[in-house]
Amino acid sequence: MHVVVRHYQGSAKLIEELVSRRKDVETLIRDVDGFVAYYLIKTDDGGASVSVFENAAGTAESNKRAAAYLKENLDGVAAGPPEIIEGQTVIDFK
Repeated sequence: MHVVVRHYQGSAKLIEELVSRRKDVETLIRDVDGFVAYYLIKTDDGGASVSVFENAAGTAESNKRAAAYLKENLDGVAAGPPEIIEGQTVIDFK
């Protein structure tokens, strides 16, 4: 599995907007080939999204789609671009 974490520090308003646009976010990410799971996390000063895919192509595509969606629909809402952390899972259990 491959995972991408997009950390939106200082962007509480962005997280609120994404929550209110849940259907848009779901459609945007769920349609990426190899989709496994998506989580949006709210923190005191912003938040993060965690996207899980079967392969690296999925994480790359989700990054591309997320950036395009934010630019087109929520330009200026985020405090800046997210910190992006991505990689392959090495331990996985449920």
